[in-house]
Amino acid sequence: MKSGRYIGVMSGTSLDGVDVVLAAIDEHLVAQQASYCHPMPRVLRQQILDLSQGQTLTLSQLGQLDTRLGLLFAEAVSVLLQREGLEAGDVTAIGCHGQTVWHEPLGDAPNTLQIGDNNQIVAATNITVVGDFRRRDMALGGQGAPLVPAFHQALLMDANERRMVLNIGGIANLSLLIPGKPVRGFDTGPGNMLLDAWIWRQQQQPFDKNGEFAAAGQPVMPLLQQMLSDPWFALPAPKSTGREYFNYGWIEKQLTAFPALSPADVQATLVELTALTIAQQVLLNGGCDRLLVCGGGSRNPQLMMRLAAQLPGIEVAGTDSAGISGDDMEALAFAWLAFRTLSGEPGNLPSVTGARHESVLGAIFPANPLPHYRR
Repeated sequence: MKSGRYIGVMSGTSLDGVDVVLAAIDEHLVAQQASYCHPMPRVLRQQILDLSQGQTLTLSQLGQLDTRLGLLFAEAVSVLLQREGLEAGDVTAIGCHGQTVWHEPLGDAPNTLQIGDNNQIVAATNITVVGDFRRRDMALGGQGAPLVPAFHQALLMDANERRMVLNIGGIANLSLLIPGKPVRGFDTGPGNMLLDAWIWRQQQQPFDKNGEFAAAGQPVMPLLQQMLSDPWFALPAPKSTGREYFNYGWIEKQLTAFPALSPADVQATLVELTALTIAQQVLLNGGCDRLLVCGGGSRNPQLMMRLAAQLPGIEVAGTDSAGISGDDMEALAFAWLAFRTLSGEPGNLPSVTGARHESVLGAIFPANPLPHYRR
């Protein structure tokens, strides 16, 4: 096994920054050592939003965005190294998820696109990078997402407690860790994505701090029922989605029959949508003893309160209570997936993604020179 120090890099659908995590990883242990959130430049964030929602770009514009994101990821890694007093030789590899700008797992030619040129990261840091994790799973008939349930299983599975792990990023995804049953996992629908999109248009704020905007409103039940009627929610697992489906345009479409609502009431309705679609999937899949929550949504008190209210009798707690920072879970997962790839071990779970079989994931971008290249 390729044990050592690994760095995970994650820029999620919320676009609230680039998360980088340093961890010591071997066959039996994942020990987080440091973390850092690197700011996402506002112009770059808007370009990604535009692309993710279908705005036409030239190939030149797409190529430039790919390069700029790669340089941003490299910059984030370099800041973490400087803070920790580390050099390139102290790190075995970087696991970089990249920025998802399109995810289309169904249809005649399923595809997914993560940008952020890994060659730029290698050139800037001289550290081997593992990236492009999703497409091998899709080539095997899987959804390519979510990939974190395998990591949740490795770190949080308990032989005696029925657990589920919920990541509320831009999209919410659920991992079912039920003793004696295969691990399952899937996207439940929008997490923070619609909440962030709405408050940005109303108040030019990137997110609803402490859920205060939503707390000032009340859910509008007819609007909520209309949102819940979207056919995506009725799809069976395995399933995954992204900003190409749930975006500001989706909200506008839902509001056509409700033209005079208070913006705060719309925000409160979107909170209820996220909480209810998650809770429904928890209960439809047999419930659990403890729901462990990570991601940016775990820091939203209003969302966490509504989620707990929908799940009486189930303990709802942050993954911090289990020793893993809710802010760093996904970046840590891609550090672990890089370790799995370099160790020649599978990183996907067919019971989660629907792939035909397990597979080593990702592409390796080696630092140069590697020790065995030297003469």
